Amino acid sequence: MMTSRRSFLLGTSALLSAATVRRMAWAAPPPGPIRMTNGAPANGLSFVLRNGAQGRKYQVETLPGGLGVIDFDGDGWPDIFCVNGAALPSMVKTGPDYWNRLYKNNRDGTFTDVTLKAGLMGTGYGIGVAVGDYNNDGYEDLFVAGVHENQLYRNNGDGTFSDVTERAGLNLTPVRKLWSVAAAWIDYDNDGRLDLFVSNYCDWEAGTDRVCGGMEPDTRVYCHPDLYQAEAMQLFHNNGDGTFSEVTHKDGLPNLIGKGMGVAMADFTGDHRPGLFVANDNARNLLLRSTGHGFEEVGLEAGVAFNGDGRNISGMGADFGDIDGDGRPDLVMTGLKNETYEVFLNRSDGIFVDGSTATGLLALSRPWSGWGCGLVDLDNDGWLDLFVACGGLDIKEAQPNRIFRNLAGRFIDVSEGAGAGFGVAGLHRGVVFADFDCDGRVDAAVTALNGPIELWWNRSPERNWLQLRLQGTRSNHSAIGAQVTCKTINRTQTRCVTNTVGYASSSDLTVHFGLDTDSKAVVRIRWPSGTLQELGEVAANQRVRVAEPG
Repeated sequence: MMTSRRSFLLGTSALLSAATVRRMAWAAPPPGPIRMTNGAPANGLSFVLRNGAQGRKYQVETLPGGLGVIDFDGDGWPDIFCVNGAALPSMVKTGPDYWNRLYKNNRDGTFTDVTLKAGLMGTGYGIGVAVGDYNNDGYEDLFVAGVHENQLYRNNGDGTFSDVTERAGLNLTPVRKLWSVAAAWIDYDNDGRLDLFVSNYCDWEAGTDRVCGGMEPDTRVYCHPDLYQAEAMQLFHNNGDGTFSEVTHKDGLPNLIGKGMGVAMADFTGDHRPGLFVANDNARNLLLRSTGHGFEEVGLEAGVAFNGDGRNISGMGADFGDIDGDGRPDLVMTGLKNETYEVFLNRSDGIFVDGSTATGLLALSRPWSGWGCGLVDLDNDGWLDLFVACGGLDIKEAQPNRIFRNLAGRFIDVSEGAGAGFGVAGLHRGVVFADFDCDGRVDAAVTALNGPIELWWNRSPERNWLQLRLQGTRSNHSAIGAQVTCKTINRTQTRCVTNTVGYASSSDLTVHFGLDTDSKAVVRIRWPSGTLQELGEVAANQRVRVAEPG
C-alpha cells in the first residue's frame, strides 16, 4: 500500500513526539512567552452554550457555538454576544437557558448581562453570528445564522435592537429551509454598503434525521456528513434602503454548493478587492475572488480546494493572515483529530502552496480537533500566532484549547506553558479575539458545548503595540475591506479590516499590530473607496480612531 507524503511525515513526528513526552513527563512545563488566565464566570460572564442534546444524536447538536464581538453602545470597549441552541427536536427556545446573550463591557474587567433590555433573547436554533453596520448609521448590527431560521437585528442606538428580518427581505423560511452556519459582511461591489454572504451546511430535518451506530442510546453516534446533501451558499446585495436582494444566481455569480462551515475574508490577490474562503466539511473548499460586481470560484486553480494530499477534510474554522512575513495573506484551516490543520501559503496573486509542513503545523495539529481559530499576535512580537478552540464531536472527546506561537514563520506549541488553567478540556467551538480590557494585549473568548464560556485574559509579558479603529465615510462605516500597513524600523505588517474569523464567529474590527521593541510606526490606509491616507509617524501603545477623509 502506498504511503502518502503527509502520512509518512505524521508517523515520523508521532514517534519523535512520544519520545519527547516521555523525557519531559517528570517536569511541569515552564511559564511560556504567551500567558493566559480565565476570568469567567467571576467577571459576570455566566453564559452556558446549550445544544439540547438528550441522547438521540441529532446532527445539529455538534455545531452550535458562534459568538461575536460588538461595541453595541459605541463606548470604545468591546462587548460580547453569544448565540445559543434550543430544545430538540422542536428547535424552540423553551426558556432562558436557551436565550442568546448580550454582555456589556463595564470597563473594569467585568460584564453585565443586558439581553432583556436589548431584546436579543432570540428564536430558533442558533449557530453563528456576523457583526457589521449594514445601514451606516454608526451602530453595529447583528446577523444570527441558524437552523432553518436566520435573524437580522438592527441596533437602535439606545441599547436596544429590533428584529428587521422580514422588513429586510432576509426571511426565506417560507421558500426553503436552509441550515446556516456562518456569515460575513462584505462590500463586494464597493458601493459603500455592506452586503451579506451566508455559509450553509446540509439538508437536515429533525423528523427525518437518520440514526447512526445502533438503536440503543449508548451505541448511537453522530452520522457522517456524507449522508447528507450539500446546500447552496447565498449572497445578498444591500439595496441601501434597509432591504436586501438575493443575487446568488445573478450577474454571473456561480452556483456555490458545499457543506459550508467557517468563512474568512482578505484581499488575497492584491487587487484591492477582498474575497472569501469557505471551509467545507468533507467537501472541497471554496475560494471566492471578487470581480467587482460579484465573485468567481477559484479554489482549484488557487490550490486551496483540498489538503496537501488532494483530499477533503472536516474543514471547520479558517482565517487569513501573513504567517511568513512576506506581506501576503496566507490561510489556515482547522479540521478534526488525525486530519491535521491546513496551511496554505500565498506565493503571489492569490496562488497558494501547501505550507503545513514548512510551518510545523502538520505534526503539531494531529492530536487536536480544531473548530474556531484565529491568527492573532498574542505576544506582540510582530508575528501572527494561532489560537485554536479544540474539542471533538462527543463528550468523550473533550480537549483543551491550543496556542501555536509563530517564530518567524514556524509554529511551536506553547499551550502547556500558557497558564495553570489553560489545559481545561471541553467541546470548544467558537472563539473571538479583542482587547477586552484595553491593555494592548489581545484576549480570547471561547464557547464550549454544554459548558461555560471562557474569557482568556492575555497576561503575556508586555511589548509595544498599536491599535487602529477605522470609520468609513465614502466606504462602508465599518471600514470592512480596508488595508492597513504599519511600518517600523524592523518590520512592515499589513492587515485587512475584517471580523470574519474562525468558526461561525465575529471578532473585533479593531486592527492590532504588535511592535515588539519599536516605539513608533508609519501607518498607511487604503480605504475600500480607493482613498489613500497617510497617518505619518504614530507613537506606540495607543488606540487611534481614524475617519476616512472626505
